[in-house]
Amino acid sequence: MRIAIGGGSGLLGGALVPAFEAHGHEVVRLVRREPTGAGEVAWDPAAGKLDPAALAGVDAVVNLSGATIGKRWTDARRREILESRVQATGLLATVAAQLDPRPSVFVSAGGIGIYGDRGDEILTEESELGTGFLADVARAQEAAADPAREAGIRVVGFRQGIVLTSKGGVIERMLTPFKLGLGGRVGSGKQWWSWVSLDDLVAAYGLALEGDLAGASNLCSPNPATSAQFTSALGRALGRPTVFPLPAVVVRALFGKMGEGTLLEGQRALPARLLDAGFEFRYPELDAALTRALEN
Repeated sequence: MRIAIGGGSGLLGGALVPAFEAHGHEVVRLVRREPTGAGEVAWDPAAGKLDPAALAGVDAVVNLSGATIGKRWTDARRREILESRVQATGLLATVAAQLDPRPSVFVSAGGIGIYGDRGDEILTEESELGTGFLADVARAQEAAADPAREAGIRVVGFRQGIVLTSKGGVIERMLTPFKLGLGGRVGSGKQWWSWVSLDDLVAAYGLALEGDLAGASNLCSPNPATSAQFTSALGRALGRPTVFPLPAVVVRALFGKMGEGTLLEGQRALPARLLDAGFEFRYPELDAALTRALEN
């Protein structure tokens, strides 16, 4: 396949692009600077600039673009998080719809936070969407793919859990205190954290490209963990104790609303559509997945 990918220079792109190429696919990278190679195409989502001719002949479009949610949520940061996702998704979906022939599939990376803070409720793709900042952002991003959907392109909207890798995200930020033996449960420890191994995420994107998966799809292990279970498992993987809790009041003081939305709230999500599509998780259990994450 010839695959156009936006956001390919980030954490997920760093894993997906080599995997796509290893499977014989041709990757066209969308970059926000002057292209330096034949496999790069310039774009500017904020300005709505992307030449459709540059994507002629692509079989698939993958959208990984969006400002990180892992920084304190000032008003300006909130706008950037929302606009970066909606603008990139909307531009790619609109251009994809204009192509002739059109790509067969449009895959976009979203978040499991679309369900809001739901306690112990088990969540599948059929569950009602939630409320809150992350839910609003994810809902707007999924809606921004409508031009592709309305043009008859198969659209897959991944609702991703915590991606387990030591190269970035939650695990990278937790490593130092946990290696020092200063880790422990976050908040009450009862909030559910849905997660997925990096290997399984890559495999799921492969299924989305080459299979018939369509619509919103929870991209997370079938075994979500509470914060207490997750931090205990990370301690086991590192061979360190986890006896120093991080109280909710400290999380709010250190990280503000970002900490509340990403660490203190939770979703107990299940990947119903992936399982129905026959997807087999390589790392469905947390202990093995964390051990693997510390290797890569």
